[in-house]
Amino acid sequence: MTGDGVSAAQSRHGADEVHDKVRRWLARRNQRYTSGRRRLVDTMLGSGKPLTLPEIVSLTPDLPQSSAYRNLDVLERCGVARRISTGAGHSYFELAEPIGHHHHHLVCVDCDRIADIVLSERFESLADQQLGKAASEAGFQLTHHSIDLYGRCPGCQSCGDRTDGEA
Repeated sequence: MTGDGVSAAQSRHGADEVHDKVRRWLARRNQRYTSGRRRLVDTMLGSGKPLTLPEIVSLTPDLPQSSAYRNLDVLERCGVARRISTGAGHSYFELAEPIGHHHHHLVCVDCDRIADIVLSERFESLADQQLGKAASEAGFQLTHHSIDLYGRCPGCQSCGDRTDGEA
């Protein structure tokens, strides 16, 4: 069993489903699911959190940094990976919602810490209605939404009482 009560077989089955989904997703966009891309998906899937490029490279030492970057770019352009930019200009990567699971983020503007949050079904339903309405009024077809909240984590709050977004 894993820490969340999921057996190794269930976890592997879930990973197999993700890989099948990614392979189909890339094929529809005329891209191959190469071994390098599979290793990147495995790394993001196994991390449980958004990762920086240096973190991804350190977790996939057999994949050169240039290959990791090029493959992440393809995965991002094809909608498999999502980039989260922080206030300090750093980028983090994770599996995009059509591949992973629906959640939002808290992003610390001082230390770049990112925490995943899941909002209530009631909030999500209301957000879907309101965002869908706004999109429709603009002639836009909404496919999904993502909310990133920016502020200060507890550690950075204790370092000072900055309130203007500057160090």
